[in-house]
Amino acid sequence: MNIKPIKNETDYLKALERLEVIFDAKKGTKKGDELEVLSILIDKYENETSPIGFPDPIEAIKFRMEQMGLKQKDLAEVIGFKSRVSEILNKKRKLTLEMIRNLNLKLHIPTEVLVQDY
Repeated sequence: MNIKPIKNETDYLKALERLEVIFDAKKGTKKGDELEVLSILIDKYENETSPIGFPDPIEAIKFRMEQMGLKQKDLAEVIGFKSRVSEILNKKRKLTLEMIRNLNLKLHIPTEVLVQDY
């Protein structure tokens, strides 16, 4: 096992190549240990160089509605009037603090996502 820190794109590509070679290694073996350490290093490098930001708040709401099989009228119980839901989903009205709290509690959307500008 010859593992070293991933400091640049070249190191990253080499690490990915090695990962592909040992991908099916069994846990508890030398290659399995190498696979585990290498995947941690790759993940760390990817998070540092290409962090994934939060989704758009309204798109997150629409996605969660789709996941939960909710319609706009169902969201009226969380946000308020049906017309208000339409305004929010069409980005004509901003979310209030109370709406954000309700969406967090009822749809389990993180507040960090909901408080972003859109």
